[in-house]
Amino acid sequence: MNSPYNVIIRPIVTERSYDAMDQNKYTFEVAPDAPKEEVRDAVEKVFGVRVTKVNTLWVKPKSKRQRYQYGLTRKWKKAVVTLADGDSIEIFGDTSQSA
Repeated sequence: MNSPYNVIIRPIVTERSYDAMDQNKYTFEVAPDAPKEEVRDAVEKVFGVRVTKVNTLWVKPKSKRQRYQYGLTRKWKKAVVTLADGDSIEIFGDTSQSA
């Protein structure tokens, strides 16, 4: 079993994933060889929450071009983690305080 910090690479923060946080769904980039059980254990250990569901998917590479060279972006694994009611993860910290 890998370290939880090697399983979770980074949180994915897009408009779509930010809107899903209202439904207790959080999106992470995870290690390519990590199964759902490892992702569940890693999120529970790192953030101290209860996970009810884990959905994983592969993000397909897109074709890109730089001048005359054609290539592909990288292929990576994404996990959408659903938390139990009452649990949440503070990705941006406490944003309720104003400066």
